[in-house]
Amino acid sequence: MLSVVTTPHDLDERLREALGALTADDERRRDPARPVTDDAPLTGAQALDLFDAQVVSRQLDLAGRWLRSFGEGFYTIGSAGHEGNAALAAALRPTDPALLHYRSGAFYCVRAAQAAGAEDVPHGMVAGEDDRVAPPGDAASVPLPRRADDAAPADRVEAAAASGPDAHATGVRTVVRQPAHPAVELATSPSAAGPNAATAAGVDLTALEPTPAGSNPAAPDLAEPNPAAPDLAEPSPAAPDLAEPSPAGSDLAGASPAGSDPARAGSAEVSPAGSDLAEPSTADLARPDPAGPDLAASDLVPNARSADGPGAAGTAALPGDGGPERFAATAREADGTERTAGPAGPVADRPLAPGYADAARDVLRGMVASAREPIAGGRHKVFGRSDLAVVPTTSTIASHLPRAVGMGLAVERLRRLDGTGRRTGVRVGSGGGASPASWPPDAIVVCSFGDASVNHASATAALNTAGWYDHTGLRIPVLFVCEDNGLGISVRSPRGWVEATLRSKPGIRYFAADGSDLLGAYAVAAEAAAWVRRHRRPAVLHLSTVRLMGHAGADVETAYRSAAEIGADLDRDPLLATARLLVGAGVATGADLLARYDEIGWRVRRIAEEVLDEPKLADPAEVVAPLAPRRPVRVARAVADAAARAAGPGAAARAEAFGGKLPELAGPLTLAQSINAALADGLLDHPQMAVFGEDVGAKGGVYGVTKGLRERFGAARVFDTLLDETSILGLGLGAGLAGMLPVPEIQYLAYLHNAEDQLRGEAATMQFFSRGAFRNPMVVRVAGLAYQEGFGGHFHNDNSVAVLRDIPGLVVAVPARPDDAAPMLRTCLASAAVDGSVCVFLEPIALYHTRDLHSGGDGEWLAEYAEPGAWSSAHVPVGRARVYGVGSAEDITIITFGNGVRLSLRAAAALADEGVGTRVVDLRWLAPLPVADLIREATATGRVLVVDETRRSGGVGEGVIAALVDAGYVGAARRVAAVDSFVPLGPAARQVLVSEDAITQGARTLLAR
Repeated sequence: MLSVVTTPHDLDERLREALGALTADDERRRDPARPVTDDAPLTGAQALDLFDAQVVSRQLDLAGRWLRSFGEGFYTIGSAGHEGNAALAAALRPTDPALLHYRSGAFYCVRAAQAAGAEDVPHGMVAGEDDRVAPPGDAASVPLPRRADDAAPADRVEAAAASGPDAHATGVRTVVRQPAHPAVELATSPSAAGPNAATAAGVDLTALEPTPAGSNPAAPDLAEPNPAAPDLAEPSPAAPDLAEPSPAGSDLAGASPAGSDPARAGSAEVSPAGSDLAEPSTADLARPDPAGPDLAASDLVPNARSADGPGAAGTAALPGDGGPERFAATAREADGTERTAGPAGPVADRPLAPGYADAARDVLRGMVASAREPIAGGRHKVFGRSDLAVVPTTSTIASHLPRAVGMGLAVERLRRLDGTGRRTGVRVGSGGGASPASWPPDAIVVCSFGDASVNHASATAALNTAGWYDHTGLRIPVLFVCEDNGLGISVRSPRGWVEATLRSKPGIRYFAADGSDLLGAYAVAAEAAAWVRRHRRPAVLHLSTVRLMGHAGADVETAYRSAAEIGADLDRDPLLATARLLVGAGVATGADLLARYDEIGWRVRRIAEEVLDEPKLADPAEVVAPLAPRRPVRVARAVADAAARAAGPGAAARAEAFGGKLPELAGPLTLAQSINAALADGLLDHPQMAVFGEDVGAKGGVYGVTKGLRERFGAARVFDTLLDETSILGLGLGAGLAGMLPVPEIQYLAYLHNAEDQLRGEAATMQFFSRGAFRNPMVVRVAGLAYQEGFGGHFHNDNSVAVLRDIPGLVVAVPARPDDAAPMLRTCLASAAVDGSVCVFLEPIALYHTRDLHSGGDGEWLAEYAEPGAWSSAHVPVGRARVYGVGSAEDITIITFGNGVRLSLRAAAALADEGVGTRVVDLRWLAPLPVADLIREATATGRVLVVDETRRSGGVGEGVIAALVDAGYVGAARRVAAVDSFVPLGPAARQVLVSEDAITQGARTLLAR
């Protein structure tokens, strides 16, 4: 047996050798319908199906390395060693939303089989069941979990009593089972009742009512309904479901039923209906296919277990062996002799669970960047499918964990808003066409990450936020799963550090299990999931795993790990551990499992060969199509519909919300007052909308912009958060994904830099990497920009927006005047609801309470608030500028935004006294820039002065000049921008910021040319 594994070939050979060496007494075979051992929570059939999932995952890793060896594969972070997460998936329901890290191949396979209705794949705790774990030896009275389609109304779960406190938030439930191989009793007859009548330890089926959520009287409970507001909308993908599950019995090699997702239907071209990963019939194997070369793998090759067939052709195709043609060859040993699998038994003849081949095809399509990949469409390799409730994540460093917390908070909030536990299906927004989500009211959110990621700020923020909310009495049903292989690429996690870190998190219940022990991992995962589902509180499952074949790609772990360390991990190979369990229990023989391993490998590799020729994304428009869809006509219609409701059926509620003092009757308003009124109108029109952030509730914001909103709409819809921008944005991301319309506030622009990856890496990528199947609509209000008198430092006077402008698809709005602020905010809300847009609404602090323009008391920076009947005519589409004419408006064009609008209008007045006519163009939108308006107004005068209050390097002005040049503008152009400096305190700020004098001088210089 190999002592050191350095290549996929080594790992494959070692496992095959170990499987072939397993022996059992064939006369004591156990009925697969019975528990795999006397006290097991799984039947033999269920354990076999989970073994299949583990094997599919392992063979996908081997196929990925093979593809990579000749430049056809682009993803090699594999799951080898982490296949124990198959037990985690089995312990959950297929409707529990999951955010998975990169080593989740087995989890994904099990989830696909669950959704496809696989008979023997466990479906987690289901309705009417209880999570109290029966004591060892008490299995006889406890039936196995029913499948999801047998579900009763509501699953109520109570954790088993353990030593020490049980239900306390800081209690610890640690169950680490070592694989056991007890003597197996002779099964005298098969179970007549089938697997659902078998018995197993680990589940007590007593239905319990949920305990009421605790609350802190001093803190608002977001989970409590607001009696004045209707139920919130469901999570709602903007596009039809992208990946329908294949029904049981359908083609398991990837062909999709008619009418399903076209990306998945594409597999029908190479996999005709009737083919699958299961054993093909003899008749099918002998019959030539008249269709030509487009055949399914199962129709192309003789029985892989026959003596003259390619018994393990898949395992022969390893890195360095050549191209796809190697898949068709007979497998050979190192000495050149043909390799044949051992004799096949009944276990080897069992068909694979429906869904496993679909999962394999999904993953392989991602590896080769196929445009038919079901979630990202060739844009990235991620685990995701909307019909599987698997939300794609693109990070390995836990940046998806804050979103998971937000999802948990929103799922629980939506559940509480309807007393029956059912959703009414209210749509997000007023014209979005979004559909209700499929997540049931008692769903829990699961998110997985690696041990090295536990040290990342995002993980710390998420765990802290979940515990913080639990401490205040709010309910967040999230199961964090740390898969601990002890390594972050080459850096070791200090022994005991991860456990100590996770155990110490207040408000997070701790569970632990050995990921190499299928039964133990399943039992603990089921208990953890059931505890979260019952109590609606967060928990963490610490799953110890190993990492086989290095980190990824060309990583050679012998450079930083000893042979002894690698060998110790090999001894804990979860596939081998599951095989030992099955053989020791009398469910299968080593020859059975080896034959099954080879058969699955052969078929996985044939699918890999098939997907090689699938189309790739071929042009820029195709790549960016799902990035940020824009439907301006629908957005305008949504604004008009909102106006009709506000003036019609909602008029009475609107009058009540404003206390009889409607904003359109209050006289001219400031910028802050206009935003406040627009937020109130938004909360009235969007029952799913929530406004939250630091100090926005009781205080009404540090500048009073949200004043009075909590009193009018309740603490469930306008609330204060903890002081952490990563968590604030994560709450918004999760809430949007769950069907809400979140409007988080970042108190100062500079504070956004602490959490910008939540916008860049999470928010902006969701539609791009899911082709619109998942969206996170959100409007982020940010108080920012410079010119605050008496403030200094880069926190309260931050004039940098470069970090926002280069995020693809992000909408960045900067209102300068009150009469623009409300229409632009309505546009952002409608765009988020209709298109799933992520919008940043950047509010100039210095203009919040400005009243005058030219002289004290002129009131020219105030504006009337439009009545609902005028909302449509005042609508401001995304990417449209506003133009002010001063004097003749024929001599020079000033392009600016934010504070620069007021400064430029004042400078234009001074130039008018000199006989110069000026066009002042307020960009209003920094992303996307209003390019058409810029070109038109620049061409009208032939002289352009760009007034940019951000910095000269990396500022907005650079983008404006570039847009003019790209469009072929040939007139004169000049920039006036802030100095490349942070903004100092007091009068010194004037030395680095743009001034009226600088604008006037810049215009005169331009006119003198």
